Amino acid sequence: MKVILKQDINDLGFTNEVVSVKDGYARNYLIPRGMAIIANETNMKVLAELKRQQSFKEEKIKNEALTIAKSLEGTSLRIPAKAGASGKIFGSVNSVQIANAIKEVKNIDIDRRRIHLSDDTIKEVGEYKAKIKLHKEVQFEIDFEVFAE
Repeated sequence: MKVILKQDINDLGFTNEVVSVKDGYARNYLIPRGMAIIANETNMKVLAELKRQQSFKEEKIKNEALTIAKSLEGTSLRIPAKAGASGKIFGSVNSVQIANAIKEVKNIDIDRRRIHLSDDTIKEVGEYKAKIKLHKEVQFEIDFEVFAE
């Protein structure tokens, strides 16, 4: 079944994108929660008009994302964490701490949901990479180091 997404959904697509999903997934999950609508002829015409109107806004958002990506390029973050002698962290480091570190270093707000780690949480001291998806066409990796306080 083809549906039009009303919001960004990880591993499926972005807002106002037409995607094919299984019928049950669309009828029982996406459509009742307002995440998608059926891609019939009427909705496709509405979508085409909406895309025409939003093309200028989209270009502006993409340029802002590119600017942020260029300003963060080559940046290395240091995130403090309480750790034991063996290097194990008490607790964990996740995307919230990375977003806060970017805010401290570069004074740029990045939504924590846009930061993706290879593991969900980091539980040891060391160097890692995080993927940041600012826009569907603008993605980059940032290096960060977790060190013991």
